[in-house]
Amino acid sequence: MIALILGTKEGRDILSLLNKFTEDLFISTATKYGGEILKDYNFKIMNDKPLNKDEMINVLKKNKIKALIDASHPYALEVTKTCMEVSKELDIEYIRYERPSVLKEFKGEDKVITLESYEDLKDAISKIKGNILNTSGSRNIEKILNLNLENRIIHRILPSVKVLQKCLDLKIKVEDIIAIKGPITKELNDAFIKDYNGKALILKDSGKEGGTKEKILACLENNIYALVIKRKKVYYENEFNDVENLVSYIKSNYF
Repeated sequence: MIALILGTKEGRDILSLLNKFTEDLFISTATKYGGEILKDYNFKIMNDKPLNKDEMINVLKKNKIKALIDASHPYALEVTKTCMEVSKELDIEYIRYERPSVLKEFKGEDKVITLESYEDLKDAISKIKGNILNTSGSRNIEKILNLNLENRIIHRILPSVKVLQKCLDLKIKVEDIIAIKGPITKELNDAFIKDYNGKALILKDSGKEGGTKEKILACLENNIYALVIKRKKVYYENEFNDVENLVSYIKSNYF
């Protein structure tokens, strides 16, 4: 049996291609919602909640997993770390699908600023007067609030009750919340920048599928700063950036 950890569109693409020749799969996603959108695919076993290291070891042992495909989000570092450690301990092959970056396309653009961490935002934003749009995800809101920035920050979040409640608990004003499911088009990004008179936009390097390109293009069109929180560098022994190549590798080596 092959294990697939997923939480991105490409993860679903991998599952769809695997289903052309097998359903002998254990699939794992971190949420009930993630499980719901996978119900029409074929697999033997599904997990729809976060797994700690011990839980993952147990479930992979129990199901006699031969290889583990990690197609989690580029910024889900804890998940990836756990997958790598567990694979090594159980002596099963770890295969990483890493979503390609789009930042090379914007090399040399003065308005595209790459930052190592959220802490670096304080210096970058201190030079910017005006409103800032945050599109880096609800999990990072507290990191931004802790910077005690003087700017008005408008947070773009998923339109879920849980996330909205978190924002309200953090005392974020309703008028500083945009609740919409991404990725969204360049035109809609452009409209939000104009409507909120944004002077900069905070984002992650989430690749083409994550809407990064559309965000940066909208920033450049409006002549505002795109403040990109970079990915942490991780070395993978077996990394794929193409879904079809990854699935071909699985088919030829395990079926």
